[in-house]
Amino acid sequence: MLALIDYRAGNLTSVRKAFAAIGADIATPALPADLAGARGIIVPGVGHFNVTASIDTPWREAIRAAVGAGVPLLGICVGLQFLFDGSEEAPGLPGLGVFGGACRLLRPAGSERLKVPHVGWNTLSRRGDSRILDGIADEAFAYFTHSYAAPIVDGTVAETVHGTGFSSVVERGNVFGAQFHPEKSGDVGLRLLANFVRVTRC
Repeated sequence: MLALIDYRAGNLTSVRKAFAAIGADIATPALPADLAGARGIIVPGVGHFNVTASIDTPWREAIRAAVGAGVPLLGICVGLQFLFDGSEEAPGLPGLGVFGGACRLLRPAGSERLKVPHVGWNTLSRRGDSRILDGIADEAFAYFTHSYAAPIVDGTVAETVHGTGFSSVVERGNVFGAQFHPEKSGDVGLRLLANFVRVTRC
């Protein structure tokens, strides 16, 4: 069973459909204790980083315990940002802290004007080997919609540039994250989700 965390972040239906398209069974746990039997955990999300406040202490502890026991975790969009220390979008609200650094508002690289939010198709520039990106070509296109982004860190396996570069895919051990929306990214997105499901079955 893959556990899809429902913290009222808005895009559960499309994520469920995408996993169903690759034949994966998804359940939405009602209580943190329900994560005990999960083979994988997905934290989706859209909108403001404040929505992650609904992932309160019991949920965070259950997620950390599962990850510590080897259960794979995937964060999508705001879910990826939740994997970091926090975001300047909601100062004082901590993330899960798997990756160091804070997510910041997208900024231009120089004096040019930059459209924010970043909405639409952009490329994934791969940075080394990655299980979550297996079979996905360097510079493949994926669909983004966000205003804040995570820094480049040890564990960034794909970078995307909109103004400056940011982490579009991260991977460390059994923790993975995608800033883009796999459920809206066609074959590339479905391949990433299938790769995550494959990891949960190892």
